[in-house]
Amino acid sequence: MNARLVVLVSGAGTNLQALIDACADPAYGATVVAVGADRDGIAALGRANAANSAIPTFTVKVKEFSTRSAWDEALADACEQFSPDLIICAGFMKLVGKAFLDRFTGRCLNTHPALLPSFPGMYGVRDALAYGVKVTGCTVFLVDEGVDAGPVLAQAPVSVYDDDDEATLHERIKVSERALLVDTVGRMARHGWSVNDDRKVRIGT
Repeated sequence: MNARLVVLVSGAGTNLQALIDACADPAYGATVVAVGADRDGIAALGRANAANSAIPTFTVKVKEFSTRSAWDEALADACEQFSPDLIICAGFMKLVGKAFLDRFTGRCLNTHPALLPSFPGMYGVRDALAYGVKVTGCTVFLVDEGVDAGPVLAQAPVSVYDDDDEATLHERIKVSERALLVDTVGRMARHGWSVNDDRKVRIGT
């Protein structure tokens, strides 16, 4: 049986598109059953609507709630309606909170454009470049209450060239990130996963 994916987005949706394309192959083992956003009018929602079988979408905006915790609860409710096996933050520019994690800890993953735990936060590419590293990369990890601090699922290295600026480096990282995300989600869907007490993740048995 295919794993059910809910994908959360905030922008262009290139990672979402990579997942939609991968799910078109029955052997991949997963299906995007819904796409959620924190804002209207973004390209990612258009990608969901343009899929071969239009994917249901929902939008939960922070500004429509009196507190951040109320928004967090509403986002969890919206996701839960689709009975997801995995929730994927694919360029989702909001931090989920306690109510969300109480329901989906160990089933929500995110990507980051650096090799965590190095260079967490909003400026991972810029910070790696400023530090002068010769190799950076991307990480797929399980979301927890920290910022880019959850258990690591997979990582891929990306070389830093002498003439790189933030834009050129980030573009190469995005290519690796999409491939890593698709591969990791597929393996989790087909083989399952577990997290040990020491935070080490194992995909498969």
